Amino acid sequence: MEMISIEKELSTNSYPGRGIIVGRSEDGTKAVTGYFIMGRSANSRNRIFVEDGEGIRTQAFDPSKMEDPSLIIYAPVRVLGNKTIVTNGDQTDTIYECMDKQMTFEQSLRSREFEPDAPNYTPRISAVLHIEDGTFNYAMSILKTENGNPESCNRFTYAYNNPAAGDGHFLSTYKHDGNPLPSFEGEPKLMHISGDIDSFTDLLWKSLNEDNKVSLFVRYIDIADGSYETRIMNKNQ
Repeated sequence: MEMISIEKELSTNSYPGRGIIVGRSEDGTKAVTGYFIMGRSANSRNRIFVEDGEGIRTQAFDPSKMEDPSLIIYAPVRVLGNKTIVTNGDQTDTIYECMDKQMTFEQSLRSREFEPDAPNYTPRISAVLHIEDGTFNYAMSILKTENGNPESCNRFTYAYNNPAAGDGHFLSTYKHDGNPLPSFEGEPKLMHISGDIDSFTDLLWKSLNEDNKVSLFVRYIDIADGSYETRIMNKNQ
């Protein structure tokens, strides 16, 4: 698979929607994940990321302007033991609760499907990072309609074991802007993860469309001991 430049991928796409990045740091010592949200409406743009325990949640920047919280207020990141769960919706909680009952990542998503936001039917994208005894693997998932038909839900899961240093994958909700918004197509895109947490966060944040970007989360997890560093960027300050 051709390796993309995430900087080029994001800077040339005004609206990929929400996106998840998972991979291994350039020096090979860290598991890396990133999650960003974008917005076209005032309701979607009226958000920030805040820390919540070991994870994060979305929150209204100005509560008085919040219109419909149903699909935009959720916990994108939760930690279950040695697993870090990252998603674009409340399926984070579904995955957490099911994996806590010894179900697999794939099994936990069988009860969920794309978002009920016709005519877009936004895909649900999810990832889980697993670090244990100095090893690292991850899986990514997308739940989407069958070519825009809400009567059919397609569920795709991709698993990556022992990724090479600097290798990662990118998955977003949409291919690009549009009405209705066209869902992401194909498997997660192979990409290069460069630099340390600060330089990588800066690269992602600067690459996202200035008008539409809302918030960004990046975490580097030490594969040897599970300790981590987190960065959060919010357009609303």
